This record gives sequence, C-alpha cells and structure tokens, in this order.
Amino acid sequence: MAKQTTHQTQANREKNPRRQPTAAGERDAATNRNAGHNYFLLEKFEAGMVLTGTEVKSVRAGKANLKDAYGLVKDGELWLLNCHISPYDHGGYSNHAAERTRKLLIHKEEIRKLFSKTQQRGLTLIPTRLYFKGGRVKVELALARGKQQWDKRETERRRTADKEAREAIARSRKQA
Repeated sequence: MAKQTTHQTQANREKNPRRQPTAAGERDAATNRNAGHNYFLLEKFEAGMVLTGTEVKSVRAGKANLKDAYGLVKDGELWLLNCHISPYDHGGYSNHAAERTRKLLIHKEEIRKLFSKTQQRGLTLIPTRLYFKGGRVKVELALARGKQQWDKRETERRRTADKEAREAIARSRKQA
C-alpha cells in the first residue's frame, strides 16, 4: 500500500503580481462618474452580467463605458441598456456588438422590489461601476432620482465650502 502524503497550502497566498489590477478585482473596470452629479443615489444593488467571452476580455482591458447606461425591469428580468463595451481587438468573427442589451443576474425578490420602486415617478436604475469579483463581472446598480439644475448647483456650493474649510484647517495646523 502506498503511503499518502499530505499537501499543505500557503496560508496567506498573495494574488498573482503579474495579473492586471482590473482583472484581479483590485480596481474598477469602469465607473460612471456622472451618476453622482446627475442623480441622488438612494440605494445600491450588486448584479452579475451575462457576457460573451470577447466582452469579458474587453472589460478586463478597461474598454467599457457606463456613461449613458441604465437598467430596466422587463418581463420579470433585469436588463442593462446602452452600456458600451468596445469590441475585442483580437475577437475576429466571434466579436460582439458594442451596445447590445445585456441581461443582469439578480434574485427574483430583488427584481420585484426594484420593479415596484422604478414604477414610482422619478426613480430609475443607474449603473455606477463595473468590476470583477471572484473572476466574474459585476455591476453596481443604484436606485436614483434625477437632480434638477438648482440641486446640482447646491451640491457644488456645499462641496466647495467643505473643501475651503478643510484647507483652512490644514493651513492653521501648518502655522501652529
């Protein structure tokens, strides 16, 4: 009878240092920077995306854009529209359409909740970021209400006032 050997694994094994930060999940693949400026972000949800192989490779390369994208609940399913993922450079004949409608994977109970909330006047689903988690592409959706022009100006005034206050505190610490 052969003697069995035990195999020990490293306890705190680091991620592959040669791997791209986006693919390793350390950095977002795409962010929607306009979302916070144009909308009040009320509640956030995480959803998986149904993608083809060339789409995943393009997202890893950082060629995704969420600027005009939005979520839609239709027939009990959640869809992402107008999300631009550029065709993969080496895709060949099996490449994907850049702005196709993509299905989002989320629990039925959450879909029902989102459906009821998006039926309210003024609420919509806006993707805020696209990232990798455990080797899979995830999208963070926010339930959002649109800002009026005066809301945007008020937010900008508040941000400027906070920045000036922080700078004044830093100056006073530096002088003392």
